Amino acid sequence: MAADPRFFAATGPHSLARLAELTGASPAGDAARVFTGVAPLQVAGPGEVSFLDNRRFLPALKESKAGAVVIAPAHADAVPEGMAALITKGVYLAYARIAGLFHPQPALRAEIHPTAVVSPEAAIGEGSQIGPYAVIEAGVELGPRALVGPHAVIGAGCKFGADCRILAHVTVSHTIAGDRVTLHPGARVGQEGFSFAPTPEGRYVTMPQLGRVMLGDEVEIGANACVDRGSGHDTVLGTGTRLDNLVQIGHNVTAGRGVVLVSQVGVAGSTVIGDYANLAGQAGVAGHVTIGAKARVGAQSGVMSDVPPGIDVFGSPAQPAKEAFRAIARLRRLGEKDGSKQS
Repeated sequence: MAADPRFFAATGPHSLARLAELTGASPAGDAARVFTGVAPLQVAGPGEVSFLDNRRFLPALKESKAGAVVIAPAHADAVPEGMAALITKGVYLAYARIAGLFHPQPALRAEIHPTAVVSPEAAIGEGSQIGPYAVIEAGVELGPRALVGPHAVIGAGCKFGADCRILAHVTVSHTIAGDRVTLHPGARVGQEGFSFAPTPEGRYVTMPQLGRVMLGDEVEIGANACVDRGSGHDTVLGTGTRLDNLVQIGHNVTAGRGVVLVSQVGVAGSTVIGDYANLAGQAGVAGHVTIGAKARVGAQSGVMSDVPPGIDVFGSPAQPAKEAFRAIARLRRLGEKDGSKQS
């Protein structure tokens, strides 16, 4: 179904020519034809734009009532008669840009809610919106057009660049962030890392955590994700890195540019993750290991040693994916043999 107008503001209509200009796609159809929104192939109507990036959905394209489709050159011949097309190799990226054109982020209201508590020693950038019951402590610096949601707490001395979004119930401390950073609802950033020294009596003495969290431009941290500050060194998330909901980042972790960590990933302290590495859901990483650039870690894997750049690993302990799947196949065959003997 199309985006519910109760929740998602819309712009438009937009012409096929405008969409082609936005995406760099090659248009096929009447350039002046206009569209009012986006929707999946199965439910899109004549005024809506859809996309196809997998040949498995070619039957759905054939039956679709969409007015236009974003599609790869290899599948362009399958576009039904009367449906416009935007032909590009980057189908999903183009569709994301089109959807963002039709449904941009809501405009900010440049205001501080009367219930917000803002220190007179905080610097709030021009055009910022501070929501109900938000707390902004002394020494905080927010760049222009910041959005601070209801009940968010920004601790003393934190600094954020332009166009940052710190949403409802977020808590932040000990953090320096770049531009266009987004902290989704309930995220916790900058809290004390998990570090302590045992005493002879069997008690624990907390180790002071004296580092910071450094967030590059366009970092996004998902709902209820946690990023511990460093213990001595800083915890660093590089430009464009994205954390899904419920991710845990331990103290002193360094992640490069464009790292993607999917839901429930846990990364122990002092781990280094190279540029554009991907960790799938529920993967766990032991402390003090290095995951190379563009490596990919499969879902529910346990990484206990270094992962070279550019390879896929899977399993617990994680190993090269081909070896892991061969081992699984061998175990399955052994199980089948044992079963046949018992019968």
